[in-house]
Amino acid sequence: MDLFEHQAKELFAEYGVPVPQGKVAHTPEEAREIAEGFAATGTARVVVKAQVKTGGRGKAGGVKVADGPADAEEKARQILGMDIKGHTVHKVLVEEASDIAEEYYFSFLLDRANRTFLSIASAEGGMEIEEVAHTNPEAVAKVAVDALAGVDAAAAAEIVRQARLPEAAAAGAAELIEKLWTVFVKEDATLVEVNPLILTRDGRVVALDGKVTLDDNAEFRQDKHTAFADSSATDPLEARAKEKGLNYVKLDGEVGIIGNGAGLVMSTLDVVAYAGEEFGGVKPANFLDIGGGASAEVMANGLDIILGDPAVKSVFVNVFGGITACDAVANGIVQALELLESRGESVDKPLVVRLDGNNAELGRSILTERNHGAVQQVDTMDGAARRAAELASR
Repeated sequence: MDLFEHQAKELFAEYGVPVPQGKVAHTPEEAREIAEGFAATGTARVVVKAQVKTGGRGKAGGVKVADGPADAEEKARQILGMDIKGHTVHKVLVEEASDIAEEYYFSFLLDRANRTFLSIASAEGGMEIEEVAHTNPEAVAKVAVDALAGVDAAAAAEIVRQARLPEAAAAGAAELIEKLWTVFVKEDATLVEVNPLILTRDGRVVALDGKVTLDDNAEFRQDKHTAFADSSATDPLEARAKEKGLNYVKLDGEVGIIGNGAGLVMSTLDVVAYAGEEFGGVKPANFLDIGGGASAEVMANGLDIILGDPAVKSVFVNVFGGITACDAVANGIVQALELLESRGESVDKPLVVRLDGNNAELGRSILTERNHGAVQQVDTMDGAARRAAELASR
């Protein structure tokens, strides 16, 4: 889960990482009120920053300096509603302006390729860090972090040395980096990034920005992370599927997909997309893996979610019976149909079912005996994909 900048900074502050003071506004009027609060304490100049989960806000005009409350209201009015790389701005962070002397870059991340953690630091931070990494890679220090040893004061000082941060920032940066490591570990993050990390003219090192990605696999031990969820940006179907514990991703297509095993589902997406070319470019509508040991209840929940998607015109259930026997899948389909019908919802979207493997014959006989008008059985994966695409095209 990616956090908004203001959420990342709230997390940083909990661990003692220096960040500018700021509050979130959803309207221009709220931005003015926040700026008035700063002005009352002697800080007239503020920065109004778009809160979207993407980079490039500054270049897109989503970060503006405001001189006083009236200007903050006007700047917020300009930013709210903006589209930044496909993300609409619904809120802004209004924070005290910082007196910047120098800008740096720093991050901790999970290095999947090398199966370790990695710190990346540079004395050349700011909006052009991507260009720096491309044209002057020696200016970017990459230091591997031992997962068992972690980052103590000595390791943080070594990262600062390799990044060639100036002496004036060395001590403050090392202390901040050590605290960011604590954030990274304690919060089960896969990314903690500060760009820019700044040195102020009075000698302080401050996290002027913040980007954090939390590992969803650690949700079971991170109760407070649920408060960070952005329900406004979550597809309603994905939210419902998550509540039911389903591994579901909404896609832009017309054929609903259910399979057991991520590899099989990915292959099914490809086969449906290929078959759909014959029928005007029909595409898969979702990714849904019911898992290797899924019960009939899981199958019923999955079918309920997919049939509730108005974009879905047909459903392809592609199952290879292994741990999940085909008769359990067939019972799940029958239960889902009965559940929907008990709610008064007519199932008028065709279901193309391909069962193979453990108890396949029993599964097929269960569906045949139920004899539901929406269910069609096809023996092969290619044939079932083609039939699902054909039905969706109608």
